[in-house]
Amino acid sequence: MSRPLSALMLILILASCGGGYKAPPRNLDNACSILAQRPEYKRAFRSTERKYGVPMHVQMALIYQESRYRADARTPFRYVLGVLPMGRQSSAYGYSQALDGTWDEYRRSTGNRRAKRDKMRDSADFVGWYMTRTYERNGISLTDTRNQYLAYHEGHSGYARGSHNGKSWLLRVADDVDQRAKMYNAQLSSCR
Repeated sequence: MSRPLSALMLILILASCGGGYKAPPRNLDNACSILAQRPEYKRAFRSTERKYGVPMHVQMALIYQESRYRADARTPFRYVLGVLPMGRQSSAYGYSQALDGTWDEYRRSTGNRRAKRDKMRDSADFVGWYMTRTYERNGISLTDTRNQYLAYHEGHSGYARGSHNGKSWLLRVADDVDQRAKMYNAQLSSCR
């Protein structure tokens, strides 16, 4: 085998081994398991809890709903005529599924210009920052997972207008996020 071909084969083999880092933790229904598998998540959630007052279980439930703990999560493609891709449904990306504009506002507001949506520390900080703004603008308690999620999904103005009230599917999702937060909270109290 020639040298260039051997080098290419080696590069391909090594590249195929590197995809596991951004894989989500196993057993996403167990908060203790998530934090045991990814200690850096625990540090990120604790840091955000100290900085903004958003409880760990609330952050964890929101990130589960938004990305299922996938660092590279994106919205699906839109198609014309069922076959021609016309771009993604939105610019949402990463653990927190933050939109480009909102992410840019977060980076400007916090001075964290190097923040990346595929880094848990930055995504957790974004969630805390956004929820704190939701509390300031809409008066939603940082422990009210359901309404915080609705404001996160609809935006501050959309929530204030009540845009979520006409979306029965979204209200069901918000109830699911609230139930997951309660489950995570009970689990976290036993594994701390």
